[in-house]
Amino acid sequence: MAALPPALAEVVDDFAAVAPRDRLQLLLEMGQELPPLPERFTASHEAMEQVHECQSPLFLAVETEPGAVHLFFDAPREAPTTRGFAGILHAGLEGSTPDEVLDVPDDFYVRLGLAELVSPLRLRGMAAMLARIKGQVRAARDGRATGASE
Repeated sequence: MAALPPALAEVVDDFAAVAPRDRLQLLLEMGQELPPLPERFTASHEAMEQVHECQSPLFLAVETEPGAVHLFFDAPREAPTTRGFAGILHAGLEGSTPDEVLDVPDDFYVRLGLAELVSPLRLRGMAAMLARIKGQVRAARDGRATGASE
């Protein structure tokens, strides 16, 4: 298995350390820890990309600087599972290098042990978030415009 960025590996370890019945609670707590959007994203989602595969409205933005990726998510509070997935990705990937983000296995979420607790459709939403993050990181690396919301 490919190595995960240290912070994402720590999140995976946290999920592995709790009983399966407690993983859903941990997921919800990750959603509560999702930081608020910076003001530049709160007025409009035009600078963000919607992840249509998520069951609840989820928008994300990726900013890169040399050696670090910064992630921003907007998910409604009444969608705690979606917020939890965003919280996992934020906690695990914020500040990682572009190469670390691009090297995360597309199916890393399997290591969280959530398959028996949430539907495959919801897990695909998390995979779609990661795919969009990687797409924006690649676009920034290649000097292309990012995929803001249409």
